[in-house]
Formats: sequence, structure tokens, C-alpha cells
Amino acid sequence: MRGRIMLAALAWPAVAAAQTTPVMPTGLSAQGDVAVTIYQNGQALIQDVRQLDLPGGRTRQEFPDVSAQIRSETVTLSGPGLGVVEQNFDYDLLSPDKLMEKAVGSVLTIVRTNPATGVETREQAKVLAANGGIVLQIGNRIEVLRDDGLPVRVVFDKVPDNLRARPTLSVTIQADHAGHVPTTLTYLTPGMNWTSDYVMLFDEGKGTVDVQGWVTLTNNTGTTYRNANVLLIAGNPNRVAGDFSRLAETRLDVAGTESGTRERLGDYYLYPLAERTTIANAQQKQVSFLDVKAAPARRAYEWVNGWLATNDEPRSAASVIKFSSAKSGGLGDQLPSGTMRVYMRDAQGDPQFVGESRIDATPMGSQMSLRTGDAFDVKGQAVTVERKRLSSDRWRTTMRYDFTNARPAAVTVDVAQDGLWGDVRVTDQSLAGARVSADRMEWKVPVPANGKASLSVVFDTRY
Repeated sequence: MRGRIMLAALAWPAVAAAQTTPVMPTGLSAQGDVAVTIYQNGQALIQDVRQLDLPGGRTRQEFPDVSAQIRSETVTLSGPGLGVVEQNFDYDLLSPDKLMEKAVGSVLTIVRTNPATGVETREQAKVLAANGGIVLQIGNRIEVLRDDGLPVRVVFDKVPDNLRARPTLSVTIQADHAGHVPTTLTYLTPGMNWTSDYVMLFDEGKGTVDVQGWVTLTNNTGTTYRNANVLLIAGNPNRVAGDFSRLAETRLDVAGTESGTRERLGDYYLYPLAERTTIANAQQKQVSFLDVKAAPARRAYEWVNGWLATNDEPRSAASVIKFSSAKSGGLGDQLPSGTMRVYMRDAQGDPQFVGESRIDATPMGSQMSLRTGDAFDVKGQAVTVERKRLSSDRWRTTMRYDFTNARPAAVTVDVAQDGLWGDVRVTDQSLAGARVSADRMEWKVPVPANGKASLSVVFDTRY
């Protein structure tokens, strides 16, 4: 409402300060050769090389088009023969609201247009307040500007000194000599992020997957970075805004041990974009970084039971896709953390969405199980058949795991029993299993088409 009234016709100052860099025309950027390094924790490193014509001695230089969220304590300015004396960041940006706020206590001109005759009348008004509305003193009367549809505009004599059309960093520089000097402005800023997203097309008949990886860049810094050289840093899993609570986590069955050719920085991997790009403010941009065809994969069913727990009713097995990130027979790359969305072709050959899962940062050569959802037709139930005390600190527990399969083809369920810490021993089992970790054993249970199957295991435990 206030915005309609306060659209202003501005009389800009005609004199520019002699010791500052020229003001860039509206729509152009004062940035130079920009390099942007974006991390997965919501911040970015900006390196901006600008060419300055400097007089010798001390001058104040303005650097517009920096991030509106710049961390001023991280700013460095370097150049041959330059020393930094002082710096100020002006982030109060020019807007109709800000103009009125800064005008409190001063006199401006109110222009009203008669809608019937088109005749304009002008009055001098003193701004008394701009808190939720504009209160003016015009002569001996007090008036509140209202959004009543009548044509009214406000004319200001000048723009307040501490308002900027764009975020501006002011730096007082001591130059050894006059001349053309290349300067590098470096700073950190929040408000910029990147995530990785994967699209997987699973061909069950061929036992393969096609995987395409996309980097999604998000810029909420308040500033556009034009024709930037962009480098992405992949490290720990990114905790971005958004509700991932309903997404399953992809399990890393075996962590990889392979090294690739991708450049590292300490314990991080670098993902440079192949070409320079403009990252506009309030924009999401997607760039492809992975494109793999026909990597081996298979579908499996997993069913996990907690510490010798009994289920009141059958529950669905998880439908998972197993694949590798290995160089040979896999995706052949390190995988930054992100979301992987899985599609399968229907009977008509059209890809249909079947599930999604989060993946952590994954080294090359890893064996992965990506959970896509719950199986409709494959269910399991854990039953405690007998629990007998053998001594003061030993128990024998007989468990039975019952499975049903309503599919017209046989399936194999990967059954896992968790919570087997300490000196838990298996004294009898109807199918041979394997201990895969300190607290987990797994069995492969074949279940016939439209049929049932069971697994029986006897555990000797301390509790």
C-alpha cells in the first residue's frame, strides 16, 4: 500500500565526489574478473579482480556490487603498492521505504494531480514519522498519506548519503604512487549454496542403471555474479533448508578405497564448472556433472529386525537397488551428498518415478544400497519362538523370521538382525548366514512365487 504512494521522482545530485570511483550506470556491474568458490555449508568465497586508476596517497574507493550479506570481517583488498587504512560496508539500500525513513525531520515536495483536470499542485511538507505510514506537517496542518487511489508523488531534493542503489564496500586506500592498479577484492558471504541431485533410470531386465548428476546452485546473496569462474567444494554432507525427514538414507554397504583423477583440496573434492556462468540473485541454476550409461545394478529386498524384537504384524520389506561407484563396473566417480531419484520404465516403455533417497558423500569404489520405498507384495514378521535362561548371565533365544511373497516370480529377501553386540553367538540356523559388522548378521532367504518361507536362528546371548 505504501509503495504506491511513495514511488518517487528523484532529483539526483549532479556533483560526484572527486576521490571515489565513478558510479556505474544502472543495470551495469562494477565487478571485474570474478571467481566464486561455493561450499556445501551455505557460504561462498568471492574473488573479484578490478582495475583501478588511483592517485597517489590516501583516497576512498567504493566497490559496488558486492554481496549484500558480505562478512565484512573477512574482506581483504590486495594490489601492488596498496595499503588498506579503513573499510565500511553500506548495506542500507535505496528504496521508496528507505527514502521516507531517511527523510524524517526534513522537508520535501508533495505533488498532487487533479484527476479531472490534470492540474498539478505542489506543497512543501515536513516528514514527522514513517512508522507504518507517512505523517506529514503541511503548513499548520498534520496529514497522513493514504493509499486512496489519488495520483500523488513525492519529490526529494537528493538521495541521502548513506543510501546505496546496490550493496557497496567503501575502502580507504594508501597508494604508493598514482597509476593503473589491478586489485583483488576477496571476501566470504553466506547466502550461496550448492547441492547435488541424481536422476537414476533402472532397467531391471538388463540389470543396469543410467545415472545423471546435477549440481543445483542457489544464490540469495542479494547480488548477481556475472560471467564468473565457478568452483564447487564437496565435503561433509550438506544440511540445507528443506524437509528431508521422509527420505530414507542410502546405505553404504562397503566404503570405497579407489582414487580418481578429480582434484582435491585437503579432504575435499573440487568440482569446477567447465564454463564461466552468470549466477543471478534469487536464482537456482543447474549444471550437469555426471552422466553414466548402463552401469551394473540389481534390485533386492531387505528386511531388518532390531535387537531380537518380535513384530505384532507383518511389515513390508524395503525395495532397494544395489550398485557401485567403482571405476570398473560402476559409476566411476566420487559422489557428493545429495538426493537420488529413481525411475523405472513401465510396460509402455515410459519412465515412472519409483522413489528417492538421500546419499552421503561417497568415495569411489563403494558398494551402495539405495532404498526406493516399501515393497507392496513382500512382507516379513519376526517371532520369538522361545526364550530360555541358561545361567545367571546367559540366555538362549530362538527366533523365526516368516516371509510371504505375492509376486508371480520368486524373490530373495536379504534379512538382517541388528543389535548383536558383545559375545552374541549363533548356535543353530536353518540357513547359513554371515556376520557383516560388529552388531549385524545377514541371511539370504529365497521365497517362492506366490509362496512363503521361514528362517530359524538360535542365539546365545548375555541378556
